[in-house]
Amino acid sequence: MPINTDFLIRCINTLESAFEELQQREPGDSFYNILRAASVKEFEIVLEQSGSLLKKRLRPYFASNRQADRLTFKDIFRHAAKHSLIPVEACERWLAYRDNRNDTAHDHGEGFAETTLKLLPSFITDAKDMTRVIAEGADD
Repeated sequence: MPINTDFLIRCINTLESAFEELQQREPGDSFYNILRAASVKEFEIVLEQSGSLLKKRLRPYFASNRQADRLTFKDIFRHAAKHSLIPVEACERWLAYRDNRNDTAHDHGEGFAETTLKLLPSFITDAKDMTRVIAEGADD
């Protein structure tokens, strides 16, 4: 059965649009803060959705769904690299995205937002690649 990536794709498109519009604004612009907040929130949603759907994609590699369901977020990406679903370099970037999220989970201030914004160009590319990896599971 195919894994539905519609919501993930929609969130990636929203993130990309918000980030592109943000790049056209100056930090003092009233819409800059709104677009920055939207970009950070979509980053968080895409990160969580990617992990959740990738876990579903990994289920055939385990003896049971229960084993796959026990994987931590980082282990999901490590197993994806182990099974050659993603390159090791991509796995390392996903782990860094998660670290960014975890290290700043309680700091929703400007520092967190600006750090996250620096990650977005590579994150958007990786997220788009991830949708293809997840969708390929339907053909296995």
